[in-house]
Amino acid sequence: MTDRITVEELAELMKKCTGVTVTPEELRRDDTAFEGLGVDSLGLLGIVGELENRYGTPMPTDAERSKTPRQFLDLVNSALLTGA
Repeated sequence: MTDRITVEELAELMKKCTGVTVTPEELRRDDTAFEGLGVDSLGLLGIVGELENRYGTPMPTDAERSKTPRQFLDLVNSALLTGA
């Protein structure tokens, strides 16, 4: 396990936690929104919970309100790097 979440890992988490299948390439697009991919706030909450269980650390409270995969990854990876 690394101290950063990749778009590939996020795609896997989305499938596991929300049932939404996306490619890493779709997540890399700047204009991609979770809503447009079919992931709602409850789905994001499930992903946040899975990450908290995996890493044993709370994720930022704003993570579940992220609008885009890029915003989500920036918040989560920042928290993992600082250990917060």
